[in-house]
Amino acid sequence: MKNVLIIGATSTIAIACARLWAEQGANLFLVGRNQEKLQQAAADLEVRGAQSVTTYIMDATIFSAHGHMLETCLAKLSQIDVALIAHGTLPDQKMCEQSVEVALEEFTNNGSSVIALLTALANHFELQRCGTIAVISSVAGDRGRQSNYLYGTAKAAVSTFCEGLRARLFKVGVHVMTIKPGFVDTPMTKGLPLPTRLVASPEQVAERIIKGTEKKVDTLYTPSFWALIMLIIRTVPSFIFKRLSL
Repeated sequence: MKNVLIIGATSTIAIACARLWAEQGANLFLVGRNQEKLQQAAADLEVRGAQSVTTYIMDATIFSAHGHMLETCLAKLSQIDVALIAHGTLPDQKMCEQSVEVALEEFTNNGSSVIALLTALANHFELQRCGTIAVISSVAGDRGRQSNYLYGTAKAAVSTFCEGLRARLFKVGVHVMTIKPGFVDTPMTKGLPLPTRLVASPEQVAERIIKGTEKKVDTLYTPSFWALIMLIIRTVPSFIFKRLSL
C-alpha cells in the first residue's frame, strides 16, 4: 500500500494519476488551493478504492506554508512513498513581455515554487532514505521558443534542478523523476491551436507517470514520441532556430 503526496492535486493530470493510485488502494494526501475541487476529488477517489484521502489547502507560491504542509502530511502518512508535484500555470507570453510583475509571478508559479517545495521534500526524503519524488516539468524547457520562453525558462530551471537533485538523492536510495509532457488535453490548453495527432489524454499521461515511478525512470517524455521530437528540436543550429516561428 503506497502513501502518496500530490501537490497541485486538482490539476487534470494529477487527478488522473490519483485515480490510478486509488485503484491500487493507496493512502492519498491531496494539496491544492481550491477546497471545493479537493473535496470533490477526495469523494471520487474514495469510491475508486483509496484506503484514505486527506485534503490540505495551500497556495504553493506561499513558501512559508510548505513546512507546515509537510509536517501535517507526515503526521497523517508517517512515510511518503511517492511525492508528485503537479501544480503550474500556462502564462500569456505577450503579457509576460509587457510586465515584469506578470513575468516574475508566472516564473514563481512554474519555477521558484517548485524548487522551494523540492528543497523541503528533498531534506525529508534524504532522512527517510527511500521513496520517489516525481515532478511535472515540460518539453517546453528543452529549448527556448519565442512563443513561450517565460514558461520554458521556468520549466528548464525545474528540470535542471531535478537533475542535480537526482544525483544527490540517488546516493541515499531516493529516486527523482522529471516528467516532460508534450501537448495534453487539459483546461490549461483548451482553445490553443494544437496539432491533434500530438495531443495526449490526461489518462494516457497518468498511466506512463505511474509506470515511470515504478520503473524508476529518470526523465519521462510523455507520450514517448516527444523524446524524438525534442531531440530533433535541440539539434537545430541556433542560426536557423532563431529564424523559426516556434
